[in-house]
Amino acid sequence: MSLTPLDMHGTRFGRAVEHPSLADAAYVARRNLIASRACGHQVGEPSPPVSYSEEEHATWRTVHAALRSVQDDWGCPQVLAAREAVPVPPDRVPQHEEVSDRLDALGGFRFTLAGGIVPNKRFLGAMADGYFHAVQYVRHPAMPLYTPEPDVLHDVFGHGIHLADPVFADLYRTVGQAAARVDSDDALDLISRVYWFTLEYGVTRTSRGPRAYGAALLSSYGELSRFARTELRPFDIDDLVRLPYQVDGYQPVLFTVDSMAHLADILHTFLDDFDEATCDRRNLPRLADRGFMNRPAHP
Repeated sequence: MSLTPLDMHGTRFGRAVEHPSLADAAYVARRNLIASRACGHQVGEPSPPVSYSEEEHATWRTVHAALRSVQDDWGCPQVLAAREAVPVPPDRVPQHEEVSDRLDALGGFRFTLAGGIVPNKRFLGAMADGYFHAVQYVRHPAMPLYTPEPDVLHDVFGHGIHLADPVFADLYRTVGQAAARVDSDDALDLISRVYWFTLEYGVTRTSRGPRAYGAALLSSYGELSRFARTELRPFDIDDLVRLPYQVDGYQPVLFTVDSMAHLADILHTFLDDFDEATCDRRNLPRLADRGFMNRPAHP
C-alpha cells in the first residue's frame, strides 16, 4: 500500500504520481526548468542563482513557519541547537551560495547543485570532500507540508541544520569516506540504506520520549507531526537492510538510537573500515535479497 499523502491533512493516501508535484503539468515544467541547470554541473562548482516567484517565496514562508513550530515539539535537543546557527531566512527562499558560506565556516560543508535524486556514488561520495547535493526548486504550493521528493526546503532547511553542527558534519563525512572507497552497487546500497534510516529518518530516545534528528523528518511537517505513531524499532543494521521502504511516502518503520553519541558510535563502527567485503563479513544479504526500495520517477 502506498503511503504518499494526497491531502493537506495526511488523511488520504495514494500513488506518488497522483501528488500535485508529479501531476500538475505547469508545476512540473517549472520544476524541470530549475532542475535542468544541474545538467553538466561539476561537484564543487557554485550553484547559479534562481529568480524565485512570489508564490515560491510564499510557499517557503508557509513551510518554514510550520516546520519551526513542529520541530520545537518533536526535534531532538541537538538539532534544535544546531538550527539556531543555520542562516536560513524565514521570509524568502535563500540562494545556495549564501547558506553555503555560513555552513562552510561552521562545519566545512557546501551545497553542490542537484537536479533531483542523485546516483549513490556521486551523492554519497561527495560528502567525503564536504559537498552535499541540493536542489533549488520549491515544493508544490497546494501541498506545502509534504513533498514526495527532496526540494530546497528539505535540503537547505533540513540537511542545513545538520551541516551547521560539526558533530553531524563529521557523520556526513564518515558516510562519504566509506562511499568513496567502494564502487559496486551492492556496497553503495548498503551505505545508502544506513544513511536513509539515520541521517534522513533517524529517531533518538530522550527524557521526553522519542525525538527526531533525521533531515527528512525535520523538513516534513506531515511526517514529523505523526512520526511517534509509526513503528519504532531499536537500531539494527541486519533488520533495516531487509526492510522494504518507499522514498516517496511516509515511512511505516523508523529506527531509534539511545543518543547522538550512540549514533556516532554506530556509524563509525560500521563505516570506518567499510569496504567491498563488508557485506560478507557481516553476513548481510546481497542487493537482490534486500528489502525493495521504491524511488519517485519524475516526469
